[in-house]
Amino acid sequence: MTRTVQSTAIAAALSAALATGLMGGAALAQQPAPAAAAAAAPAKSVDPATLLATVNGTPIREADIILAEEDLGSGLAQIPAEQRHDYVLSFLIDTTLLAQAAQAEKLDQTPQVQQRLAYARTKALMEAMMLREAKQAVTEDAKRKTYDEFVKSAPPEEEVHARHILVDDEAKAKEIAAKAKAGADFAKLAEENSKDNTDGGDLGYFSKEQMVPEFAEAAFKLDKGQISDPVKTQFGWHIIKIEDKRTKPVPSFDQVEAQVDQYLQRKAQADLVTKLRADAKIVKPEGATPAAAPADAKPADAKPADGKPAAPAKP
Repeated sequence: MTRTVQSTAIAAALSAALATGLMGGAALAQQPAPAAAAAAAPAKSVDPATLLATVNGTPIREADIILAEEDLGSGLAQIPAEQRHDYVLSFLIDTTLLAQAAQAEKLDQTPQVQQRLAYARTKALMEAMMLREAKQAVTEDAKRKTYDEFVKSAPPEEEVHARHILVDDEAKAKEIAAKAKAGADFAKLAEENSKDNTDGGDLGYFSKEQMVPEFAEAAFKLDKGQISDPVKTQFGWHIIKIEDKRTKPVPSFDQVEAQVDQYLQRKAQADLVTKLRADAKIVKPEGATPAAAPADAKPADAKPADGKPAAPAKP
């Protein structure tokens, strides 16, 4: 059974991410850190100053490899790991040669290239500022305080540990329910009869919101050890057995430390952009009506937090 589960500015994207962040009541699941918050690290310990090649006098160093790998990203996925360094170095040599040829032809002085250079500089400065803000935000005191606030604000949530047997026919469901209530082994009945017999119909622990309403309503009315009458949902007919009930445990600090870091980074970045916008004098030509960006618009490399992860599906 499957569980149920902006303006165009950086500030809006980050704020939207925070709205579904740490204090949103969702389970604290680890997520990849945003690129603006943590630069990609090289696969092994290297000295960024190491000289790898010179191209007509222009040096290429290990630091350039690190930057190029970060920029190329998923484009390197098809290159075997042991060949990646040499591939990127070859790429940088060709790139440098082409850039030198373009400069010799004075292409760097054209309006189009000047505009691109200006944009690249602006973007690099933005990323540096965002990275610095993210690093400064993550302190042990801030992390502990954020975690403690989460623990205090998180409402107690009841969970049940249940098994179920799923069949298509009501008559068969009634027959199985009678056997189960008469003392037959529930897990064995599930393995013999259920369309969803993984691990004897075991669904593990779940909260009420994680199941379809009809199933959840029936399950949470039962006490530990009780077996339900057949319950109809969109998936068929269920017989439910409650193995245990508990208050959902609060995750430990160690379990959620990475997500606390990300929350602090994103919050600091969002607060910074909001403050800069509030203090800035932004003038748009009269009558200008730029098209609104789509709701999921995100700055290319700032990559604010994604929305909360969907509840994991269980059979």
